[in-house]
Amino acid sequence: MEAGGYYNCKKTDGICEDVCDSEHGSKAVFSMSRLKCALRGFDLRALLILLIGLPILIFVIYLHGQKVTYFLRPIWEKPPKPFKVLPHYYNENVSMANLCKLHGWKVRETPRRVFDAVLFSNELDILDIRWHELSPYVSEFVLLESNSTFTGLKKDLHFKENRQRFEFAESRLTYGMIGGRFVKGENPFVEESYQRVALDQLIKIAGITDDDLLIMSDVDEIPSGHSINLLRWCDDIPEVLHLQLRNYLYSFEFFLDDKSWRASIHRYRAGKTRYAHFRQTDDLLADSGWHCSFCFRYISDFVFKMQAYSHVDRIRFKYFLNPKRIQHVICRGADLFDMLPEEYTFQEIIAKLGPIPSTFSAVHLPAYLLEKVDQYSYLLPGRCMRESG
Repeated sequence: MEAGGYYNCKKTDGICEDVCDSEHGSKAVFSMSRLKCALRGFDLRALLILLIGLPILIFVIYLHGQKVTYFLRPIWEKPPKPFKVLPHYYNENVSMANLCKLHGWKVRETPRRVFDAVLFSNELDILDIRWHELSPYVSEFVLLESNSTFTGLKKDLHFKENRQRFEFAESRLTYGMIGGRFVKGENPFVEESYQRVALDQLIKIAGITDDDLLIMSDVDEIPSGHSINLLRWCDDIPEVLHLQLRNYLYSFEFFLDDKSWRASIHRYRAGKTRYAHFRQTDDLLADSGWHCSFCFRYISDFVFKMQAYSHVDRIRFKYFLNPKRIQHVICRGADLFDMLPEEYTFQEIIAKLGPIPSTFSAVHLPAYLLEKVDQYSYLLPGRCMRESG
């Protein structure tokens, strides 16, 4: 700074002129002046945006990053190959011979046997409706349950504890129980696959043979009885056929779309047919039943499934499990996980934004649901309130 009475300050421009002029100031004043000098080189507004805006941006991404990802999905993910949709003809007054002919098939002299196989968690009401819908056409019901959820949580054996409720199916029931592995931190789809392999073995124990029909679907994916009756009576049907189901959420009030396709029916082949829940063919039989997702009587069942099924990662915040929030979401027809639609085009995503509109049609629903309206009224339009459980 100062040597031999001479004050030295190099200047290359006029920005720090006042610093060099502080010849007789203290060191503290001189240091503050240098700080001011350095800051004068920055745009103050840009600095504020950096210090305040960046944390806000990070917080917004934390809250809504999943929505952004889903909205931008069409950019990097192409839609799957379209199905070959087979027209589906049905009227109760048309003979089976004519129905088979309309589909391009021949009628059989005797119907095939039908096996309905499911993995069971806790959907007692939906199972009751499903089995009554299919009972006239099913030769054997096959049900497997575990004391573990797909996410490794311990659960009760709900079917075993309520087995007397399904006495009407007892003579045609093959029941199995498998112990969970309870592996912490494991991908839930591993446990799901493990249980489906066990169900494969249970189907064999049930006595299935070649050319019997095997229904592969989750409990809440309910094929219509007349669809199964058609397929058991007609010859030359495809070896594997996916079933297009009407997609409902929470009850039969909130019709989402007709894009549920994972349910399938197979002409069984020993050594070849394996129980699965993914796409196995391009053939899809139109309008073949109903998929009623998260259709529970009790709020506690909603909480349980949200934590138990394979997509548990969708619970990004604990308040998602708040009972009051869940009840509000149900009555609005909104998404339990606050997610955007899982679609492959911007047009479809935008069309499905917001809650699902209510429908007031209860036409062509499972017959047992309407017969037992006092017991299952919560599944009908206009009755969204749930019991706490």
